[in-house]
Amino acid sequence: MALTGVLGFPVAHSRSPAMMNAAFAELGMDWRYVHLPIAPPRFAETARALPASGYRGANVTIPHKLAAHGLADELSPAAREIGAVNTLVFKEGGTILGDNTDAAGFLDALGSDPAGRSALVMGAGGAARAVAWALREAGAEVALWNRTAKRAAALADELGVRAVKEGEPADILVNATSVGLGGDESLRELPLGPAEVVVDLVYGGAPTALCRWAEDRGAQVVDGLEMLVRQGARSFELWTSRPAPLDAMRAALRAV
Repeated sequence: MALTGVLGFPVAHSRSPAMMNAAFAELGMDWRYVHLPIAPPRFAETARALPASGYRGANVTIPHKLAAHGLADELSPAAREIGAVNTLVFKEGGTILGDNTDAAGFLDALGSDPAGRSALVMGAGGAARAVAWALREAGAEVALWNRTAKRAAALADELGVRAVKEGEPADILVNATSVGLGGDESLRELPLGPAEVVVDLVYGGAPTALCRWAEDRGAQVVDGLEMLVRQGARSFELWTSRPAPLDAMRAALRAV
């Protein structure tokens, strides 16, 4: 049996095992995907030991994405430019490839070409970094907002996009913060404004407050589960060289 998993701390909340194991089962593959709760001091040691235990690859989530970037022996162009890794591929000979499927997965989830459109990305963490980079590379006009203005300014300067201190109308509005799971009142913390498409990277057992807000205003909504499916599909294909069964992955996530 080939093994894969998700490295994080904490990580028990992750729905990735349900999604990935459904994908393996759909294709009749003898593979398994598991939670891998690893504290930061042991991340590098554990990640390097995984191939000897039968692991073909791993996803990486909070707080390890920057550490995974430093760990990898090789980096994809996207991972190199974004500065964060969410997918490790364990290659023959012991080499570890680091990739970032958040960027391409976001564009897959978006489902339309953002070239020439305006985008406001809310947040300044790893997810916001990947999304802002992906939108910039795809030709969008990107603005970045964060509750800590200095963080937004630093990331915007690094990526070559604009930092804003207040909200502004945008064709595409992306929430890459943790705000939204706290209910409608939490939305007061975000600089919300008119948008044609609203993407919430947060997901839960029901539509988030931001998704409900967007639906009420007639916006196209892309939820965090679709983003999870799409970045996971990209990782699946890196490990297996097989097309990911998207419908089976979506169904498994909705059933959790």
